[in-house]
Parts: sequence; structure tokens; C-alpha cells
Amino acid sequence: MRGWIAGLVACAAVAAMPVEAQRRCSSMDEVSAFEIQALRSEMVVLATGCGEQDRYNRVLTKFQAELRANEQAVAAYFRKTYGRSAQAEYDRFITDMANARSTAGMRLGSDFCPRNGAVFAEMLALRSGADLAAYAAG
Repeated sequence: MRGWIAGLVACAAVAAMPVEAQRRCSSMDEVSAFEIQALRSEMVVLATGCGEQDRYNRVLTKFQAELRANEQAVAAYFRKTYGRSAQAEYDRFITDMANARSTAGMRLGSDFCPRNGAVFAEMLALRSGADLAAYAAG
């Protein structure tokens, strides 16, 4: 099961592995939803680990509608794929994704926050929620 969860994370890396992503996700909309979810996970780790709660809250406010719709799309994917065990699998996926990002941050040590803190400024500079998917894909 863990391997399948890792496959979903690979789904989010469509730019690096387009064939693999297409094999695991049934549409580019699903790929985009997982990319945005991965970005949100990264923001949570940055907010909690780097004292960026204020900018995190500003990003959430700016993209509230898009992020809510994205969560619904990811949840729908899990319902379609897992049926009655969807919530447990979704929760496991979110936890695994956050843990992976946190582990990567620990490897960078004191360089993690300076290296990744620009995410909030870049997201706040986006013109609209329509730009969110392209940013997450990058």
C-alpha cells in the first residue's frame, strides 16, 4: 500500500515523469489536483517549521476557493479509487506527503527556510487562482 501512496506522489511530479503520471492518474485534472495538494503540504511544513504562519494564512485567504475545490477534487479521487476506505487512505496520503516534505527539510537543516520561504511571496504575487495550477506544476 505504501508503494501505491508513493505512486500518487509521483502523480504530482508530472513534469519530471509524464508517462508515470499518466499511468497513475486518469486525467490531467487529477495530476493538477495532486500537484496543488503537494504544494499545500509544502506550505504547511514551511508555516510550522519556519514561522511563516502569517504568510501562510494570507495565501490560504487569497486562494480559499481554489484550495477548497482542490481538496474536494483530491477527496473525490480517493472516493473513486478506495470507496469506503477513502477517508483513511486520504488521511494516510496527506500524512505521508507532509512527512516526506518535513524529512526533506530536515536534510537541508538551517538552509530549509531560506531556500523555500520564497514560496509564499511567489504565491502572493500570483494574479489569480487561475495561476495556481501552473505554479504548482512548476
